[in-house]
Amino acid sequence: MRTLCALAVLSLAGPALAQAPAAPAAPPDPFVGDISLGYLSTKGNTDSTNANAKFDVSWDLDGPWKHEWHALAINARTDGITTAESYSAGYKAKRDFSETSYLFFTGDWRQDRFSGYDQQVSEAVGYGRRLIDNEKHMLSLEGGAGAKQSDLTTGESLDEAIIRGALDYLFTISETSNFEQKFLIEQGDENRYTESTSALKTRIVGNIALVLSYVVKSNSDVPVGIEKTDRFTSIALEYAF
Repeated sequence: MRTLCALAVLSLAGPALAQAPAAPAAPPDPFVGDISLGYLSTKGNTDSTNANAKFDVSWDLDGPWKHEWHALAINARTDGITTAESYSAGYKAKRDFSETSYLFFTGDWRQDRFSGYDQQVSEAVGYGRRLIDNEKHMLSLEGGAGAKQSDLTTGESLDEAIIRGALDYLFTISETSNFEQKFLIEQGDENRYTESTSALKTRIVGNIALVLSYVVKSNSDVPVGIEKTDRFTSIALEYAF
């Protein structure tokens, strides 16, 4: 009798348990980003150090709007003399209006001790389109217009309208490695600024990755005696969150 009662209770409880709703999945974190730090020192006939730091974060609430922030600092010294010192920071807002197209607003600040410019500030609005977006490749292009304010080391100031173009390409090599290429051009009446960033990333363990990057920055109009192009090579450890 006890066995029959137990079977009856289980038979009645079974359908109720089967119909119980599954626990909802936790929503994805709207904040995604990474921070990297790198340092390289050589001793001998030439003493040199190279330090760099980078910060990137995006905020996506699963809606049409996405916000991105980034910052970069580079410093190099040879035999006690600073040979490179560059800082930059920026913000971008993107508003999707289809699966492949979006509008954007961007603001950037740059300071490079050896570029001939004390600082450069630019603002632009425009249109972007994701031409390729699959598991292996992502390619997007942007075009827009805006303004730029520059302070030269000679004491001059330069205010100009600009046309802005950008390319962003990501190649997922494997589950642990990827290659990223970014290119930016700001064309003004007096100066053309270009910036190219190539980065190869390999995850070591967990959220920690090794990143090898190569950055090229160039101004077409610089004071006499200043090189138009600066190149920075860095190796760093990156933590993704």
